Amino acid sequence: MKYFHLIWAALFRSKTRTILTLLSVIAAFLLFGMLDAVRTSFDQAGQSANGARRLQTGSKLSFIQTLPQSLDAQIARVPGVKSVAYANWFGGAYQDPHNQVFSFAVSDNYLDQYPEIEVSAEARKAFAETRTGILVGETLAKRFHWKIGDKIPLQSTIFPQRDGSKSWNFDIVGFMHAKDKSAGWYDQLVLMHWKYFDEGTPYNRGTVGWYVTSVSDVNQADRVARAIDALSANSDHETRTQTEQAATANWMKQMADIGLIVGSIMGAVFFTLLLLTGNTMMQAVRERTSELAVLKTIGFSSRAVMALVLAESVLLLVLGGAIGLALASVLIPIVSAGSGGMLNLPSVGAGSWALGLTLMVAIGLLVGAPPAWRAMRLNIVDALAGR
Repeated sequence: MKYFHLIWAALFRSKTRTILTLLSVIAAFLLFGMLDAVRTSFDQAGQSANGARRLQTGSKLSFIQTLPQSLDAQIARVPGVKSVAYANWFGGAYQDPHNQVFSFAVSDNYLDQYPEIEVSAEARKAFAETRTGILVGETLAKRFHWKIGDKIPLQSTIFPQRDGSKSWNFDIVGFMHAKDKSAGWYDQLVLMHWKYFDEGTPYNRGTVGWYVTSVSDVNQADRVARAIDALSANSDHETRTQTEQAATANWMKQMADIGLIVGSIMGAVFFTLLLLTGNTMMQAVRERTSELAVLKTIGFSSRAVMALVLAESVLLLVLGGAIGLALASVLIPIVSAGSGGMLNLPSVGAGSWALGLTLMVAIGLLVGAPPAWRAMRLNIVDALAGR
């Protein structure tokens, strides 16, 4: 700390260049903090179901594999199960294939599993009595200007009807509203009758995409999950029961290697950062060659000069990196809340800070080594003569 003022003055000798470089470092470590939270979220998903009041049961092999409907009654008899419902993915689009809509075909008691979804008694009654009726999330209804009583077509490239048509016609009988903003993604859904869907397509044939189970005691959720999976052990439809967050994470993992994607992005970001900060440090040292020669003239050893340059490089990375991780700590809860429950990202914890600081110091030493080595070997006479 004795020479901190010298390091600070050297770092901000060219304020514009340093600030622009700092912004790049901040952006890189902000991205690191956000992506590391995504990676951690996927790694932690499903480690334990205890504490979950709902469990989701799907095929152990793949999320596209369906399960027999007969499991419904078997799951309901498992000790600790309060109630069970089921659903299928419909994969609908409105008017244009690009207007994808989260649409599910659900059992009659599906909404009973989700007390966080608010539906009026009139809408529930109309939904139960209308074979082609659908319940629509309020946000989705506003997006497409839908009203109760509208007849709308939804296209499904996955499940065409028995006559080969890809267009299904539905009647909007009510709206859904999430009671809590953290569950806001339910405002984007469309729910239809499972029976209408199953009878309307030749490709389902009485099977179920997944089961949703409410447990009587959240502290026994792990035991209930194991008991449900034991029902189909060694069969041709083995199941995996887990929390809804874990099910979503596993679905994403089957779509893509999240760890590889995150690692590839961060590798590209830090490689670019190495080039940028390395160029900044080389240019900064080259511009003040004579100043470094003066430091040697007044008694600074070659190793001391090298240490000053290395410290300047590390300070640049640590300063920008710490700001970037701090911003990530602030933004992650905002992103999680704004996702409406679709994302449940952990905060930037001690492990992420430790890894981030290690990267900051390592990159700082790496990009500072060439100019520091040059400064250490600097010849005083040549430097002062401008050679």
